[in-house]
Amino acid sequence: MELRQARYFLVLAEECHFGRAAARLHVAQPALSQQIKQLERELGIALFHRSTRHVELTEAGRHLMSYAHTLVTEAERARIHMTELATGQAGRVSVGFIGTATYDVLPRVARTVRAELPHIVLELRGELLTPQLTEGLRTGVYDLAVFRPAAPSEGVHIVPLRTEPLVAVLPEHHPLAADREIALSALAEEAFVIHTAQPRSAMYDRVLAACARAGFQPSSLVEVGETATLVVLVAAGHGVALVPESVQSLRLDGATYVPLAERETVDLVLGRRVHRNTPAAQQVAAVIERCVRD
Repeated sequence: MELRQARYFLVLAEECHFGRAAARLHVAQPALSQQIKQLERELGIALFHRSTRHVELTEAGRHLMSYAHTLVTEAERARIHMTELATGQAGRVSVGFIGTATYDVLPRVARTVRAELPHIVLELRGELLTPQLTEGLRTGVYDLAVFRPAAPSEGVHIVPLRTEPLVAVLPEHHPLAADREIALSALAEEAFVIHTAQPRSAMYDRVLAACARAGFQPSSLVEVGETATLVVLVAAGHGVALVPESVQSLRLDGATYVPLAERETVDLVLGRRVHRNTPAAQQVAAVIERCVRD
């Protein structure tokens, strides 16, 4: 049974009149009659009782109604879904986030996509490092990734998102915790809690470079893989840290964020896969750019 035959059959079953059914379908009456006869031949059974004045479903025709409805309904659903895929209104998109964007960018992106693009299935992963994300883009694990600038990676297109200042994270009872701002050099004797060197976090190099410009190298480093763990360890008194300003959205008892007197900044970028930039991925990328820049 062809889709056209199913549609013709359903309209005729509703109208029980060839003339009215043909008018609804915008076809000639003989063409409708021919399609119904062909359908009956293919199925090997009469679907309508016909007389000069009356058309009525047979028992077989009544049984066919549910199958024909399913066929037409599913075909329409498929058409709508294909249109949504083509326009980026539906699909599956995997997005990875570095740790410092997990608590700021990720929630806003998730909320916005759910509200504006409800038929897109998001696969979100946070608390990842830049090397993991660039490799994941290259190998196809992620369609999009939000991370700190790194060395160029083949097959990855980079879009700048924002530049944000670094701030200090101090235990709440630290002597400088109540200051409005502090010079980074004032932390020269402190142990630093820092993102891991292996695998290499972009923040590891950024923090050590900032310290070097302030005239010192931390004498003690406590390396962690996740931003939440970093702030927890600072709150527990294991040292101090430098983080992007947006991490202040992660509020933990015992940790205080203090601006730096120096203008130390770090960039955030969006990475896209060049060779699999689906319409859905393009839509989500636009949401990410808007969420970060607004």
